[in-house]
Amino acid sequence: MGGMDANARRRAGQRPPALATIPDLAAGAAEPPSAKGPGREEPPPSPLSLESPALHGLAGDLVRTIEPHTEADPAAVLIQFLVAAGNAMGHSPFFKVEATRHHTNLFAAVVGQSAKARKGTSWSWVERVLNAAEQDWAPRLQKGLSSGEGLIHAVRDESSPDDPGVTDKRLMVVESEFSSVLRRMNREGNSLSAVLREAWDSSSLQVLTKGTPQRATEAHLSVVTHITIPELRALLSATDMANGLANRFLWVFARRSKLLPEGGSLEDSSLSSLSSRLAQVLMWARDVEEVKRADAARKLWRETYESLSSDKPGLSGQATSRAEAQVVRLSLLYALLDRSKVIEEAHLSAALALMAYASDSARHIFGGAPQDPKASRILEALRGRPEGISRSELMHLFTRHVTSAELDRALGSLSDAGAAHMKVEASGGRPTERWFLGPAEAKKAKKAKYLPASASVTERES
Repeated sequence: MGGMDANARRRAGQRPPALATIPDLAAGAAEPPSAKGPGREEPPPSPLSLESPALHGLAGDLVRTIEPHTEADPAAVLIQFLVAAGNAMGHSPFFKVEATRHHTNLFAAVVGQSAKARKGTSWSWVERVLNAAEQDWAPRLQKGLSSGEGLIHAVRDESSPDDPGVTDKRLMVVESEFSSVLRRMNREGNSLSAVLREAWDSSSLQVLTKGTPQRATEAHLSVVTHITIPELRALLSATDMANGLANRFLWVFARRSKLLPEGGSLEDSSLSSLSSRLAQVLMWARDVEEVKRADAARKLWRETYESLSSDKPGLSGQATSRAEAQVVRLSLLYALLDRSKVIEEAHLSAALALMAYASDSARHIFGGAPQDPKASRILEALRGRPEGISRSELMHLFTRHVTSAELDRALGSLSDAGAAHMKVEASGGRPTERWFLGPAEAKKAKKAKYLPASASVTERES
């Protein structure tokens, strides 16, 4: 998992290796070639590799100890351990960005082939270590996300003498069937998506309902989910991508790391040592409040901030658009696991390496996902109209069976990808909004027009 040192690579202007084009085994075939255009991205060219800086400290020791004895993906073990440890630490430690306090609660989605990616196995190792480190944490591990109201109830404040509320505001939710959660979330009136977003952002949760609305303060919610690529693409709605639910998750692609027909042979003493170290960290972290960066970490943060904050195209860009905040929380976690009240350069380097893996995972997971059907239809119409199409004509394209908001989203996705652009043309009355193909799409459409029908796909796309 080595190679050039991550810091040296950054100073040389190189980025960490990306994911390979990994076959989507759950779909029964290799991932289809990526069609260039909006919502489609070229698959990362490099082999799947978790950069060594991500295996820093206690988290790295855990992964290295377990890795020879499991078929689970090291990346899946790592991210789930960080999420669980961050939950067990509680709500006291934080890193301040302007007026916002970032705590150690994270959301992660482990995405891989059903029954073959060993997603459940990867979590079992983490649960075993955490339960041994702190017995009081086990009751705070739950499943069954159904509604926003139910989530708040699990961390609710005292509401009456008959309901003293919940004292321990830590809540670790593990959903091995995230597809079921997404189905519930897509039902009209379900508040789960909104409450999850608020739980990532803030520690104060409330849903205004009739009767006695429940409230939770100082809530510390962490989430781990497991799902396959086909299920995720089918069930994660465009609304979830646009409203920011997706970018609150760290997306980690997982596959079976090796074949162990007779399983591993890890001694209990090896895990006991790790659990003991974690127990000491958790006791120490309860008294930690604000954590700050060391000078070297501040320098590295300034060097990488622009790249983290820049807009990325396509669905994977939407899914990772909270990268800077995710790195802040990851670096805070790495520091605390070292029992350090200062984020050093090594902690930030570890966070950046893991974020790079998550970003490349998102490219693989979402890069081949189908574009919004409405956007596809608009793009096809624009290819036949070099003179452009007015907004009113686009409404007629869907025989008026499209809302203005839906049309805005479809046009916005095309604009963000550079596939279409808009001009405002003066007229006798109200200015006219007219849409045209983007330069690259226009060039491809023009070239395709002069190619014979028998031309290969490669010729048409070259």
